[in-house]
Amino acid sequence: MPRPRPPLVPLTAAVFALLGALSAPLAQAAPTTILFIGNSFTFGEPAGAAPVVERFRTRTVTDLNGSGIGGVPALFKAFTEEAGLDYQVSLETSPGKGLDWHYANALKTISKPFDVAVLQSYSTLDAAKPGNPATLIKYSGLVAQALRAQNPKIDIRLDSTWSRPDQTYQPKGAWYGKPIGQMALDVRAGYDQAAQAGRMRVVPVGQAFSRAIGAGLADPNPYDGIEAGKINLWAPDNYHASAHGYYLEALTIFGQVTGRDPRSLGANEAVAREIGIAPEMAAALQRVAAEQLADK
Repeated sequence: MPRPRPPLVPLTAAVFALLGALSAPLAQAAPTTILFIGNSFTFGEPAGAAPVVERFRTRTVTDLNGSGIGGVPALFKAFTEEAGLDYQVSLETSPGKGLDWHYANALKTISKPFDVAVLQSYSTLDAAKPGNPATLIKYSGLVAQALRAQNPKIDIRLDSTWSRPDQTYQPKGAWYGKPIGQMALDVRAGYDQAAQAGRMRVVPVGQAFSRAIGAGLADPNPYDGIEAGKINLWAPDNYHASAHGYYLEALTIFGQVTGRDPRSLGANEAVAREIGIAPEMAAALQRVAAEQLADK
């Protein structure tokens, strides 16, 4: 005589939900969203002979102003892809502007939440008062406040920029007669004050430039010609960066933001090849960025 079957147990809503979750494809983690705010020191200046940087892989990033800029944000994006990281990169830039301008004119453009932001202001800290950090301190804090209103946990970095030969070697320059690295130190001091006031971190791009010079990779004074075997970190205007300079900037930001060693990209990585940097120099600049980040 056959044994009776046990009664069927009705499936509850919770069981259905569990079965559905197990049968659904694994969801991919959302990309890390990062916003770059700055001027031509962030986007690459065509008049400074770096159009290859300004128009680098423009379709891989979102230019919130719709002006078709790739720039350092696109270099950063390419590095993250090579490293197997998932970053969604946006930028809001305008030539010759400081964070005061972005605060007054671009808040609507950047009014959405981001996970990370990299802020870069005017190259002399204040266009009217070179070396004075007051405007930077005030407006980096206000921009940070606006970004935190969208995402209180946003990680905000300040891009401390490089010494300018035109400000160092020319009689009208604010740093005339001082060593080429002094402007970067003074700019960094201003960014440090802003970072402390606004709970942010500083990316030591200017110090990376100075380290490349100290290591004998880059010529310190483009006005007297470029020494054989060395690179020029600056464009012909002796103000903006060259492709080598923007590459070093992007490496330094990449290393600090992601926590990855820039040297892990390797001498034959694609960005250097695409913008005309020799493999041995790419490796040397990666080393400079890594060493500077270790020193902070």
